[in-house]
Amino acid sequence: MITRDTRWQLFRFALVGLASNAVLYLVYLLLTELGLGHKTAMTLLYILGVLQTFVFNRRWTFRYQGRIPKALRRYLASYGFGYFFNLVMLIILVDQIGLSHRIVQGVLILITAGLLFLLQKYWVFPNVIEFSLAQSPR
Repeated sequence: MITRDTRWQLFRFALVGLASNAVLYLVYLLLTELGLGHKTAMTLLYILGVLQTFVFNRRWTFRYQGRIPKALRRYLASYGFGYFFNLVMLIILVDQIGLSHRIVQGVLILITAGLLFLLQKYWVFPNVIEFSLAQSPR
């Protein structure tokens, strides 16, 4: 069962992600329309998205009170994973299979967001009290 706290975190994460990704996706479309390659555009915008969402997700989404350097390292690692997942899927689905990069990237934003939420909730910004209770014997 999903707790009320998790639902609110997911809601806040979605708001941060939707606002960020909506703007970044429009910029992606603009950059690719101007001739920048789809992988290069995704890479540049991915970096920008990571930097802008760290603060919002740490402070507002997960209300993390722990050590910032540790969280930042894990945040960067989780987004590194998300980046390579996204890149590999673009290579396979666009470059090899020939699907539209516009559609593929739009779908990948949603899939990657789900993976990143789980990584952030349970690894990057874990709630120490919730985690301790979950690990204790019943």
